[in-house]
Amino acid sequence: MPSTATPGKYLTVGLGTEEYGVPVLRVREIIRMQKITSVPQMPEFVKGVINLRGRVIPVVDLRVKFGFPAEFADRTCIVVVHVKLGAAEQAVQMGLIVDRVEEVVTLSAAEIEPTPEFGGHVSTDYILGLAKVKGGVKTLLDIDRVVAADTVRKMTVAAA
Repeated sequence: MPSTATPGKYLTVGLGTEEYGVPVLRVREIIRMQKITSVPQMPEFVKGVINLRGRVIPVVDLRVKFGFPAEFADRTCIVVVHVKLGAAEQAVQMGLIVDRVEEVVTLSAAEIEPTPEFGGHVSTDYILGLAKVKGGVKTLLDIDRVVAADTVRKMTVAAA
């Protein structure tokens, strides 16, 4: 059953020319790009792990995951978020590489539209809804579903 977006604060980030929102309560911090240690046998979008103040954090490149060019620029950064693992709801920290961090927006229920149907062959499970902000549309992400639980589990085992 797909999740739906709830009114509240969202951190908006840019990937290519598109903008996405992540519930701000799931965001731990925003850090500059740093050296990422690769981990063998991971999907292409999993870049590896970083050492964040003594903790090993898996890093996913959202640009690669969503099919955008992964070019590094001045504003490219890592957004550290809490991701829940499966039904046990165990939370782990994970880094998401984004092209840029935009702003924190407060969304009301009237500004959030449900995820449209794109047909049976297109999965939209990772989309909470669409936000109408300043004449544009931002896709609100279910961060737990963006990174599949089995991939997160593989990364956290590899990082341990």
